[in-house]
Amino acid sequence: MVYIADETIDRFIKEDVPYIDLTTTLLGIGKEQGRIEFSAREDGVLAGSEEVLRIFQKLDIKAVKYLESGAALKKGEVIIAGEGKAENLHMAWKVCQNILEYCCGIASRTRQLLDKAREGNPSIEVVATRKIFPGTKELSLKSIMAGGAYPHRLGLSETILIFRQHSNFMGGQEGLVQKMAEIKKTACEKKVIVEVEGFNEAVRMASAGADGIQFDKVSPAELKEWVEKIRETYPGIILIAAGGINQGNACEYAKTGIDAIVTAAVYFGKPADIKVVIDKTN
Repeated sequence: MVYIADETIDRFIKEDVPYIDLTTTLLGIGKEQGRIEFSAREDGVLAGSEEVLRIFQKLDIKAVKYLESGAALKKGEVIIAGEGKAENLHMAWKVCQNILEYCCGIASRTRQLLDKAREGNPSIEVVATRKIFPGTKELSLKSIMAGGAYPHRLGLSETILIFRQHSNFMGGQEGLVQKMAEIKKTACEKKVIVEVEGFNEAVRMASAGADGIQFDKVSPAELKEWVEKIRETYPGIILIAAGGINQGNACEYAKTGIDAIVTAAVYFGKPADIKVVIDKTN
C-alpha cells in the first residue's frame, strides 16, 4: 500500500480537465447514462486500479467491477468497469487509461525481471532505484511493489548509502575508513552501505565495519569471484549489485550470490496496452 493524497488524485484529474470537457458538452450527451470498461490487450501485472477507483469516486462513477493491484492479467480480461453520466465517464477516460498503462507496464517489467533473477537464485531480491520521472514517485513505487520488488531508497532521508562522491569530501577511502566507527555509532539503528568499484575497496570497507557493499557496474563473472572471497571472511555482510542490470542479465547476476539486485530498468519501456470501451446504457 502506497499512500497517495487526495490532492494528488485531484491534480491528475485537473491536468486533463482544467475546466470542462468541451467535446462532450458541445455534443449534448453529457447527461446520458453509460458504462466504461478497461481491459488488458496483453498478459501482464496490474497496478494503479485503486487510483482509478478514487478517480471514479471523485467523478461520481459507480464501480461495478475491479481487480486489485498485483493481480496477474490475462489478455482480454476486464480490469475495472464503472457506470455514470457520459460527461463523467469521458472526464475519467484518458487519465485512468494513462495511469493503468504506465503502472501496469512498470509492474509487468518488474515481475518479468524478478522471475528471471529467481531462475538464478530463488531467494534473490530486486529493489528499484529512485531514478523516476519527477512527480511520478507514488505511482512508480506502487507499480514496482505490485510487480514484487521493493524500493532501493525512498529518498535521502532514511538510508545511509555512501558513494565516492561523498568520500571525495572526506579525504577519500582512508578518510571514510577513519570515520566509519563514528558513523555507525551515531546512526546506530541504521545500516551503513558503501558503494565500491573494485574488490580491494570492497574488502577495505568490509573490514572497516560497513554493514553492506554495493558493487557498481561489475561483470557477473568477476562479481561471483569477489562475492565468494568476501563471504569467506565476512559471512553476514550484505552484498548488492547495481549498474546496468536488466531482464537480459538479471539471472546471471543472481547466480553470483548477492543478496539483492538494484535496477532502474523496470521504469523504462513500453506502457501496457489497455483497451477502453464507453457505451450508452439503457
